[in-house]
Amino acid sequence: MNPDDPDPTLLNEAINILSDGGIIIYPTDTLYGLGANIYNKKAIRNIYNIKGRDKNKPMSVCVSSIEVISLIANIPSEYKNLIMNNLPGPFTFILSKNSSIPYYFMTNNGKIGIRVPKSEIARKLSHIFPITATSANLSGKEALRTPKEIANQLNVDVDLVIDVGPLGSNSPSTVVDLTTKEIKILRQGSGHLSHV
Repeated sequence: MNPDDPDPTLLNEAINILSDGGIIIYPTDTLYGLGANIYNKKAIRNIYNIKGRDKNKPMSVCVSSIEVISLIANIPSEYKNLIMNNLPGPFTFILSKNSSIPYYFMTNNGKIGIRVPKSEIARKLSHIFPITATSANLSGKEALRTPKEIANQLNVDVDLVIDVGPLGSNSPSTVVDLTTKEIKILRQGSGHLSHV
């Protein structure tokens, strides 16, 4: 798929697969991700199994726009401008989740990581419901740049792969905790925070 001109028919097919509990590999502005509908318990369990990820380790979610964030998490008023100035972009912001996040979607002390990538494909895939935003690799292994390499590493079938070729980055998003009085960068990735 052309990342600058995504095929709406293929995107709709991907959304239908996600809606039915399927798993996809999709591009973001940093790495390829494993996508599942966060409101499908079986799909979430499948993501953990595919990655070999610790069931107690939370995953982030991808949403379609800044406006949608407030439907699933609480944005502290002092950080609204920070979020507006850095999203869409290569950041995962840790916020306090609200009650719309299902009980089986593992979170860390009521916190959830939220992504709004620059990737138009990722945003369009998540415009009906949030999808998982976890890198498409085995847990603890290197994140790879092409779907072919990813498929070889995972060695499992997923329901759909959206291939835009090698991504320019093999660095993950920068993770920023906004649940404390001071901003905490938990992981420096490809994003460099603009405070203003």
